[in-house]
Amino acid sequence: IIVESVFGVNAGVVWEALNQNGSSTIGNLVKTTSLSREEIYGALGWLSRENKIVIERRGRAMVFSLLP
Repeated sequence: IIVESVFGVNAGVVWEALNQNGSSTIGNLVKTTSLSREEIYGALGWLSRENKIVIERRGRAMVFSLLP
């Protein structure tokens, strides 16, 4: 398995979920994408490295959204 392809595919799934549903927490992304928490973290890292997401702290929650 090529690691880049796995992370890239998962990043696409997470990007699509954020694009369709707007801002989301890790828990909501797990529910809407059916990816594991670990896969979500990897995808968010990929998207972050590409400067495609914004991370915001709301209380104890971390909320992720796409850059406009």
